[in-house]
Amino acid sequence: MTLLPDLPQNSALLDLLRQQGVPQEHGAYVYEGWELHTHPDLVERLEDLAPQWPVLATFGVPVLAAKGIAAVVAWGTDMLLVRLPEAPAEPLEPAEPCPPLTDPGQGWYSLSPWQSELPSAESKRLLSLLIQHALSYTASLSEDDSTDWQGRPVQAPGMRRGKGKGKGKRPSRDKGRRQGGRGGRR
Repeated sequence: MTLLPDLPQNSALLDLLRQQGVPQEHGAYVYEGWELHTHPDLVERLEDLAPQWPVLATFGVPVLAAKGIAAVVAWGTDMLLVRLPEAPAEPLEPAEPCPPLTDPGQGWYSLSPWQSELPSAESKRLLSLLIQHALSYTASLSEDDSTDWQGRPVQAPGMRRGKGKGKGKRPSRDKGRRQGGRGGRR
């Protein structure tokens, strides 16, 4: 099972992952019901680079997504795929290409998750910033305006849902406060 939605923006990635996915229930390299296709150290690296984001297990590969659209993929032992509007700037070191995703015009770029030419702290800082950029960019590709870039519900400015009594009503200001004193019930 995959948690990454089958949206048009995900179709090329899902097709690629589906082709190599192997259902697996037991064993040392099982990842949410699939054979793991990413080194465990790289899974940990991805979690370390984006600690606030849930990692979606997709056909045995960890994926970060914004508004349901894939933004970052950790694959194999030494590849991070990031979805961006332009190629990452230097000094970030590219990894081997991953056709057809990294073909020109597809919007995916392959990077080394370790950046061995940079000091460790600088590598982590630059990759974390790049991942945040990829997540923000990917959220902008969504046609769904009902959630923010982290998938939280939002409302259009000046609009209120649930007017009147019933579902969606905001709790009163004194809810949960001690009775007595200022603002208490009489």
